[in-house]
Amino acid sequence: MGSEAPASSNQEILLAKWSDRFFAWLIDFIIVQVALGAVLAAVAFPFWFTSGFDRMDGWWGPGPFDGPVRYAITSIAFFAYWGFFEATRGQSIGKMVLKIKTVSIAGKPADTRSVAIQSFGKAFLLPLDVLLGWIFTNDKRQRIFNRASDTIVVKLKDGYGEPGTTYKKD
Repeated sequence: MGSEAPASSNQEILLAKWSDRFFAWLIDFIIVQVALGAVLAAVAFPFWFTSGFDRMDGWWGPGPFDGPVRYAITSIAFFAYWGFFEATRGQSIGKMVLKIKTVSIAGKPADTRSVAIQSFGKAFLLPLDVLLGWIFTNDKRQRIFNRASDTIVVKLKDGYGEPGTTYKKD
């Protein structure tokens, strides 16, 4: 039998920088907006050539997906995107590119409930979530909904393993 060294109970967790988190969000934002734009264009396409949309001013005026409807559709799409990727992989596509990951406060994979809470804040209330997170910042770089969900965003490194509870800022 081979003997394995016991895992250290106090490994270091490297917290992701705010800038890495922002750029990951920006990549996700572009991906979701392009995909959502394509879906909404496909849905609206049959109506482009019907009454009102065949005139040039119909392209620039208010449409069926403006205002609160647009906000709701967009927010639901972002919630579904982040909820799916972060519940299944711990990372959205933007986080994969930047090599950061959402984990529990102990450094373990976040559960679905925690992912749903932090994704809700990101999808529906991001400006407020970030602003309050910065004002009431702590040593773990958590947004308000990260605190509510007991999650953090970490920088991945080679041989990451099972981190403990020592936090270090990137």
